[in-house]
Amino acid sequence: MSAANVDSLVPADPWPLPRNPTVADHIVQRLACWGVRRYFGYPGDGINGMTSALQRTHQQAQFIQVRHEETAGFAASAHVKYGGGPLGAVLVTSGPGAIHALNGLYDAKLDHQPVVALVGHTALTAEGGGYYQEVDLLALYKDVAAAFLAQLDHPSQVRHLVDRACRTALARRTVTALVLPLDVQDEAAVPDPPHAHGFYHTSSVPSSGPTVPPEADVRHAAEVLRGGERVAMLVGQGAIGAENEVREIAHRLGAGVATALLGFTVVDHREPWVTGAIGLLGTRPSWQLMRECDRLLIVGSNMPYSEFYPPPGQARAVQIDHDGTQLGLRYPTEVNLTGDAAPTLRALLHELGPGPGPTGWRQTIAGATAAWRQAQRELAEQDADPVNPQRLFVSLSERLPDNVMLAVDCGTTTAWYARHIKVRPGMLASLSGTLLSMGGGMPYALAAKLAHPDRPLVALIGDGAMQMNGVNELITVAKYWRDWADPRFVVLVLNNRDLAFVSWEQRSTEGTPMFPDSQQLPDIAYHRWAEVLGLRGDLVDRPDQVNDAWDRALQADRPTVINALVDPAELMMPPHFTADQVRKTAAAMLRGDTDWAGIIRRGLPTMVTTYRPRRA
Repeated sequence: MSAANVDSLVPADPWPLPRNPTVADHIVQRLACWGVRRYFGYPGDGINGMTSALQRTHQQAQFIQVRHEETAGFAASAHVKYGGGPLGAVLVTSGPGAIHALNGLYDAKLDHQPVVALVGHTALTAEGGGYYQEVDLLALYKDVAAAFLAQLDHPSQVRHLVDRACRTALARRTVTALVLPLDVQDEAAVPDPPHAHGFYHTSSVPSSGPTVPPEADVRHAAEVLRGGERVAMLVGQGAIGAENEVREIAHRLGAGVATALLGFTVVDHREPWVTGAIGLLGTRPSWQLMRECDRLLIVGSNMPYSEFYPPPGQARAVQIDHDGTQLGLRYPTEVNLTGDAAPTLRALLHELGPGPGPTGWRQTIAGATAAWRQAQRELAEQDADPVNPQRLFVSLSERLPDNVMLAVDCGTTTAWYARHIKVRPGMLASLSGTLLSMGGGMPYALAAKLAHPDRPLVALIGDGAMQMNGVNELITVAKYWRDWADPRFVVLVLNNRDLAFVSWEQRSTEGTPMFPDSQQLPDIAYHRWAEVLGLRGDLVDRPDQVNDAWDRALQADRPTVINALVDPAELMMPPHFTADQVRKTAAAMLRGDTDWAGIIRRGLPTMVTTYRPRRA
């Protein structure tokens, strides 16, 4: 992965401590030395000292009050992903608040985002006595914050614990946590510990990260790649910031480029050599790219689906990653380069020398990609009951502002985003890429908008995720939107009254029909809820309404919720559909799937359109 961006770290001691500072005042100031100016959380008596300290900063640091601590974790992760700062920060109270935050913090850990969690705790004097909300937080957080976890028991610990938590989070791109007993937060600060045995004087200057691997290793990688006639590249979020280098080396190698979902913004998806997403939600050209390549260059990706890589022994492979422990985990790579993506690719370009790669291979890639894109557009234009969800995404892609930010939830929305949204340079987009948690879309959207209040945002959310936490966090949108320079905050809700992704997984992997008690969702008028909150609402229940709904939302003077009634039978066809998946889906229908008619109605034309041979 790319190294943390330390350029935005502010100088040490960004503001003076107040007269008679508390431990909490010292924590807030020391975190500011590391660039932490925004905290996501929810108040409670276990962190009263911390919230009081934030109140005393005179708005130099900001506390964002969300509806649920899980959102705080997601938003802190997204804060870094969307460039809001080098570190995300979560501030939650003891017991239930600490427990709630875990899911969002695991999103940050699994997607390698540096986040510091500040967790309130029972007063030291009451610990071990079965006090209200007393939970063993060191045990609870030992996995999510395995890189660094400590409890602050004395005022003189503030400097070295904060410095170590921040440095570790940045260096290892992970979650760290500090447990803060309530009574210690209000004790008198010790900004300068004694120069004595048992005390530390630490630095808040960030550490440099690895940059370029040894020259001999880069030369070896160039030798491996130079001999390829059919080169494939797979780029992930570790290549963010190396967009120019990825494009140049793809041209130099004559490569086709597939993207992990977290690396979507690295390349321009309008290019004929960009095959798009890889994996179960990926494209057929990406599948073909991997099945036919003789060389593979992986840059900043750890995509885990091994069946979507080339068969072992087919391709000679090189991998680049900031974290050496992530190298060679998914494919038997021949050269592993530990380094930042941009400078390592520049060094590799130098060793490769001038000259374009094989043009015939690129023409093959371009033909397959063009044919796939045409098939996907045909699918989006097909009739459905009542609205084809794919039509909404094709229409949106054509209307996206150049500087738009996209936040994507987990489910069918992820599939349609991966298939239809042509992300281009200047855009920002992300999702819960490894935890794949529902409920991440709205927190991501909030964090993105707070990081860039002058840019438009579109959140793509299914009705399951909207009911899980989206309806609540829409209240947070209503709380803050008037402070945004650009008020455009568009939430698309795919309302199909079904946890459709899971329903399709049950059919294709278990051979069991959709289980209504488990899968069916209440039909909620999400657009009406937006109107209750003083926002805009729009109902789409006919295909001829789609374009106008997007036009209104992207020109609105306030946040908008589009409640789109879409067909739950719309199939997400994988790039390679196996006989076993066909057999199990048929078995589900024979066992009385309640939507068997919809599966036939949409399944047959989808399969024909997706898999029939065609020319570009």
